[in-house]
Amino acid sequence: MKKLIVLLLIYFISSSIIAQENHFINEIKAFRKQDSIQKPQDGMLLFIGSSSFRLWKEVKSDFNNSNILNRAFGGATLLDLIYFQNDVVLKYQPKKIFIYCGENDIASSEKLTPKIVFKRYKTFYKTLRKQFPDTPIIFVSLKPSISRWHMKDRMTATNKLIYGFMRNKKNTVFVDIWDAMLENGEPRKDIYIQDNLHMNAKGYAIWVEKMKHLVND
Repeated sequence: MKKLIVLLLIYFISSSIIAQENHFINEIKAFRKQDSIQKPQDGMLLFIGSSSFRLWKEVKSDFNNSNILNRAFGGATLLDLIYFQNDVVLKYQPKKIFIYCGENDIASSEKLTPKIVFKRYKTFYKTLRKQFPDTPIIFVSLKPSISRWHMKDRMTATNKLIYGFMRNKKNTVFVDIWDAMLENGEPRKDIYIQDNLHMNAKGYAIWVEKMKHLVND
């Protein structure tokens, strides 16, 4: 019986890993192909995380900076960043690392607490810091989207935990974009596209204002 339980456990873990990889594998393969055609130069500004970064198609022109490499993918969670860390960050030599991730972790389950998301972030942060001991790491806070406003308490709690962790760390910055995206205490309705989750140009303009000194210093 014990042997059967162990085999079943191995099966479910393996199935989970395969499902995780297959979910994003086309995007990861695209990154690999791009790198094989033209290897990114050392000293770039590396953007990693989920779709709020991935869909930022005008990120280079918005900052007037061609030295940005965007390796954000799909609806990535922090677990996905950890799983694909070799493909999206560890193989590069960035000048700075910008992260937007954690929102999808919260959205994946009502039972997922801010402490769990924070633990995932700490795990990823420690890996980055081991590989890049002196590279600035910039974490952009979770945003207040209209479609996920019912999750606001867990999101603000997550932001608070990550901010508290980062504020005393060397070469780390926490960029708080939450309040700037609110109007009368609720998400601005003019800064999102039709899905009420992802941002339009007005939304990204807020991020540019908050991040430009970090990107272009």
